[in-house]
Amino acid sequence: MRNFIYKIIIVTLAIIVVFEFTLGKHLDNLKQQVNIFTTKEGRQEIISSIKKEIRKANQKESYLDEEEKVLLRNFINKIRKELELNN
Repeated sequence: MRNFIYKIIIVTLAIIVVFEFTLGKHLDNLKQQVNIFTTKEGRQEIISSIKKEIRKANQKESYLDEEEKVLLRNFINKIRKELELNN
C-alpha cells in the first residue's frame, strides 16, 4: 500500500512538472495577450500603434507593387463577373 501511494505522488508530481514546462508557458503567453486587450492602457497602446502605422502608410506614394496590383485587379474582375451572373 505504501508503494502505491509513493507511485501516485511521483506520477502526480511528474504530470505537474510536464504540464508547467509545456502547456503552462503557452497559457501564460495567451494570458498576457488577453490582458493587453482587456486593460485600458493596452487598448490605448494598440490604438496608438495603429495610428502610427496609418501615418507611415499615408506617407508612401504607392501602397501596392505591380504584382499585388495585378492580383487585386484579377480578383476584383472575377467578383464583378460573378455578381453580374447573379443579377
